[in-house]
Amino acid sequence: MFGAERTRTLLGPVDPARDTAVAPPLVSARDLIDRAGTAGLAAGRRRVRPTRRLVLTAGTLAVAAGAVAVFQPIDGVNPETGDLHEAAQGSVLVPVAYQFGSDAPAAGPHLRALAGKLVDAEYDNRGGRYMYHHTKLWGDPVMTSDDGRFHVAFADETRTWRAADGTGNQTSVQLEPQYPDQESRDYWRRNLRKGPVVGGTPAPATIPLPPVELTPPRADRSQLRELLKTGYGAGAVSKEVSRIYGDFVVPRRTRGEILRVLADVPGFRWRGQVTDRVGRKGVAVTFDDREHDAQSLLIFDPQTGGLLAHEQLTLAPVRMSSYQVILDTAWTDRLG
Repeated sequence: MFGAERTRTLLGPVDPARDTAVAPPLVSARDLIDRAGTAGLAAGRRRVRPTRRLVLTAGTLAVAAGAVAVFQPIDGVNPETGDLHEAAQGSVLVPVAYQFGSDAPAAGPHLRALAGKLVDAEYDNRGGRYMYHHTKLWGDPVMTSDDGRFHVAFADETRTWRAADGTGNQTSVQLEPQYPDQESRDYWRRNLRKGPVVGGTPAPATIPLPPVELTPPRADRSQLRELLKTGYGAGAVSKEVSRIYGDFVVPRRTRGEILRVLADVPGFRWRGQVTDRVGRKGVAVTFDDREHDAQSLLIFDPQTGGLLAHEQLTLAPVRMSSYQVILDTAWTDRLG
């Protein structure tokens, strides 16, 4: 199942609605699935097999300088029947905690300081035909119960090989779900036969990428302001930073200029040291969009300045939206 963010990522610059706000659905995903029963889906049940693979385990409990990302571990499946154990329907997410909370300072001076001390990443001063990215994305889409109280977020893992002309391959695999609270997890566990059977990790699906016009970011501040859509505010800038780091292998000088452009965008707050969902230490900035009751979070590598993660949160009533981590970026001559 594709959500808006994942679809926009796949389409990239050719997305005709790239700058168009997506309105909330008129009906919940559950309602749509219920209505599709005659097409082979019974009462919202997604027909995928469970898996032994665990997305998050006790090892994902991570602490760094007062910032902690905590997840409730999940169990496996019944080896006899292949059914999910009672607790094996995903994990409950506690959002990334910030070193600086409500008194967070303006991000500008900290971003400029970071930009001035960057070191090379592993991929700097290397080359290859394809830009390789390995990412995980949680919360795209999110399914909501009929009464709007309980939520479940879908997840996938993607590897992309893309040449300069946009061609290449993309391989994706579905991962276990996550929940914003224990009540949601309990609800979907009780309604497993009515709700999503999302514990399955089927074989990766590989699709060819068509040619597309790509504009690699350069260490040119005026070009970067245009690419990052700074005229649309910090929320739009956050999405474009995530897109650029997901599409390109960004060299060190350009990484520094991206940080300096961000430093000039009003609204970003410095959250200090954090730990992302896969246990990596980083530094974070956020933007609170009070008009839409949403928050954007960007986590950067404190050494190279590369983007580690991008999160989009609804501030109320449920702190749950999409969260992407960039696990690996490289140049390669091998097409996966």
